[in-house]
Amino acid sequence: MKAAQGITSRAHPLWLAYILHRLSGLGLALFLPLHFWVLALAMTDPGRLNGFLALTDTGMVKLAEFGLVFLLAVHMFGGLRLMALEWLPWTPPQKMLAAMATAASFLIACLFFLKAI
Repeated sequence: MKAAQGITSRAHPLWLAYILHRLSGLGLALFLPLHFWVLALAMTDPGRLNGFLALTDTGMVKLAEFGLVFLLAVHMFGGLRLMALEWLPWTPPQKMLAAMATAASFLIACLFFLKAI
């Protein structure tokens, strides 16, 4: 019986939100050492920093920057969702409307991003 419950709980949409929040946090944690290294270059070796910044003009790095901003947004909204669900006395229909509004906002933000590139 427990195995069947585990499978059905993973089919729930909030399980995906849980996984996205955890994975985005992990991705951000992996990014931080690189970020601190670049900050250290800015203070200790400006010449190497300029070389590194020239590398950031490539398309692959710009795509990675989009991924980083995406991870930040996913993690932030996941945390806000978690706090709102735990701390506010919402009914299930209100929770669904809030989730739909968040999804619509994300879709609009993606459309603006696609128009920008």
